Amino acid sequence: MAKGKILITGGTGYIGSHTAVELIQAGYEVEILDNLANSKESVLDKIAEITGVKPRFYKVDMTDLTALEKVLKKGDFQAVIHFAGLKAVAESVEQPLRYYAVNLESTITLLKCMLKYGVSKLIFSSSATVYGDQKAPLDETLPTGAGISNPYGRTKFMIEEIIKDVCVANPGFSATILRYFNPIGAHPSGLIGEDPNGRPNNLMPIIMKVAAGEIPELSIYGNDYDTVDGTCVRDYIHVVDLAKGHVAALEAMNDERRLQVYNLGSGRGVSVMEMVKAFSKVSGKALPYKVVERRAGDLAEVYANPSRAGRELGWKTELNINDAMRDTLQFLEKRNG
Repeated sequence: MAKGKILITGGTGYIGSHTAVELIQAGYEVEILDNLANSKESVLDKIAEITGVKPRFYKVDMTDLTALEKVLKKGDFQAVIHFAGLKAVAESVEQPLRYYAVNLESTITLLKCMLKYGVSKLIFSSSATVYGDQKAPLDETLPTGAGISNPYGRTKFMIEEIIKDVCVANPGFSATILRYFNPIGAHPSGLIGEDPNGRPNNLMPIIMKVAAGEIPELSIYGNDYDTVDGTCVRDYIHVVDLAKGHVAALEAMNDERRLQVYNLGSGRGVSVMEMVKAFSKVSGKALPYKVVERRAGDLAEVYANPSRAGRELGWKTELNINDAMRDTLQFLEKRNG
């Protein structure tokens, strides 16, 4: 008997697909909604290969109210986990209106449908970018919204505020906001991982494309930051640990604690240069790179204080960057045959 039915928006994407696997393995029934703008439908078969269950799939653009209503109306969902949205920091600086339109409109449309059809629990995929340029380690008591350096981060902040307002206005509605740091890695089966359509924006898939010879070298954006080696420092979290955080958050939701916010990170900062060295150590290959100018919107140092999630959800990271490198290499080997 399944624990309940969960709808995952953006569920064929990187984090969504890993969360689908962990939910199925934890005994939930999972259905997935995605427009496939930055993912592939074949991921559903990979989820089935790992879990023995192929989730029901809806190809829907979340800004389409009529199409989304059809899914929510007949779904009988216990909760929605909302990943869908545009997520590249640098692209958001170049295309702010697109980011505001897509990310805000899709979430508002989802919330309207959830309220209309009595789906009362939401887990939202937010980001550490909401903290702006504050001194790490970052914890949930810090103010958010000021000093955010890019439109992507501002959309996450705005959506958090919208969700808080919806919780205030609707006493039966509960939400958990999860602020991610930097997800990396792949499922240990090697069947699913970060495989964006087109040119990747995140560090790990770029490293892997350089390793595969698809990109000539890694561009390191600045080595003059006030960090351990001058390159940007981030809190890299294995995607399997992150996915398990969603299961823990879902299982902790109740009607008394209607709005919760948690950081999901390792609590450790790792520089871009340290990531390059870790890749070389795990793969046995040197990685060609060049240092270029700083990138618009990048902060020097961002890492979490994840202790609240440890206390209240019983969750902490179990895997490290070497595990993530190993699993990503295995994913690429399987993908490339």
